[in-house]
Amino acid sequence: MSQSNRILFAGDPHGNFKPLIAAAQKYQPEAVVLLGDYDLVTPLESCLEEIAGLTEIWWIAGNHDFESPGKYNNLFNSAFSDKDLHLKVTEIAGLRVAGLGGIFLGRVWYPPQQPKWLGKHHYLRHQPANIRYSDLSLKYKSAIWHDEFEALKALKADVLVTHEAPGSHRHGFKVIGDLAVAMGVKKIFHGHLHENYAGFIKNKIKVWGVADGAVADLLGNTLS
Repeated sequence: MSQSNRILFAGDPHGNFKPLIAAAQKYQPEAVVLLGDYDLVTPLESCLEEIAGLTEIWWIAGNHDFESPGKYNNLFNSAFSDKDLHLKVTEIAGLRVAGLGGIFLGRVWYPPQQPKWLGKHHYLRHQPANIRYSDLSLKYKSAIWHDEFEALKALKADVLVTHEAPGSHRHGFKVIGDLAVAMGVKKIFHGHLHENYAGFIKNKIKVWGVADGAVADLLGNTLS
């Protein structure tokens, strides 16, 4: 196994896990990281059972994973529920990998605008009692919250994986680059926009977009 293949990054599967399974079987990575939007009709482990014993499986959530209770539960209550990288730094194959799942949501925070709510508690405090004491709706669970985003800046990482794109893409967000700089990140891999591309942002941070169904290695090479 080459060093560049020790972690593979999978773009939005949207229900098709065959390219990731084929790449994992061919390249035998230490780990795979999935970048969101799974559209799961069965639990995640049933989609990846062919490689579950072959490699570590890590993930972040995308916006599609909050579209229905079924899709949500098949991810967040799956056998891989503890492999969610969102808002954490985890050592994977010798690298510190940070995760930022979800999307920027206009009703919560849509940079460069100021956040409408500083965090979940701020939002809930201003809701009617029937909402205040219940769980967040799936739509609000899909959001990137300002206070959690800011707290992530205090951590250090080598690689950042996100669903949303940083400012390297025309539909990306500069604040993700600011996060990467604060964390000392050298590489960013993201999904969501269904496009394979390579770019740079400030501090010479390299960015790779991984298209839907595509798999990339640590050097950004598209393997499938």
